[in-house]
Amino acid sequence: MSDRQSNNLVNKFRTASRQYSDASIFMHEAIARKAGLSGADHKYLGLILQHKELTAGDISKLTGLTTGAVTGLIDRLEKKKLLKRQFTKDDRRKVIIIPNPENSMKLLQPIFSELQQKTADLIASFTEKEIQIIERYFLEATTIMNETTDNLNNK
Repeated sequence: MSDRQSNNLVNKFRTASRQYSDASIFMHEAIARKAGLSGADHKYLGLILQHKELTAGDISKLTGLTTGAVTGLIDRLEKKKLLKRQFTKDDRRKVIIIPNPENSMKLLQPIFSELQQKTADLIASFTEKEIQIIERYFLEATTIMNETTDNLNNK
C-alpha cells in the first residue's frame, strides 16, 4: 500500500471515528434530556452504577470533578432517587453513595430498549473475527483516551 493510500485510509477512519463520537455525544444528550438529566449527569450515573458503593472521593477520582461538583451531582441524582447517601456504622462522618440500579433502569430502559435491539442486530451482522477486531480497537482507543485525560488533568 502506498503512503497516499495509507493516509487516505487513516483520514477516512478518523472521519468515521469523529462522526461516531459526535453522534454518540448528541444521542446521549438527547437520552439524558428525555430522562430529565443533564448529559454529564447521565454519563456520571453510568459510571456510578458500575459500583456497589462509592464515597464522594471515589466519584471525584473516577470523574475528575471537584468535591463540590460531586456534591452537586450526588444531590441531583439523590433527588431523582437514582442513588442514596448512607452513613457508615463505624464513622457517622463517612458517607457511602449507594446507586439504585432498579430506579435507574426504570428511568432509562424504555429509552434504551430500541437502541439496544438495533445494536444487537448490527453486531449480529459481523463475524466473530470482525467483532474481536472492533473490540480491540475500542479497548485500545479507550486506553489512549484515558491516558490523555490523565495527562491533561495532571498538568
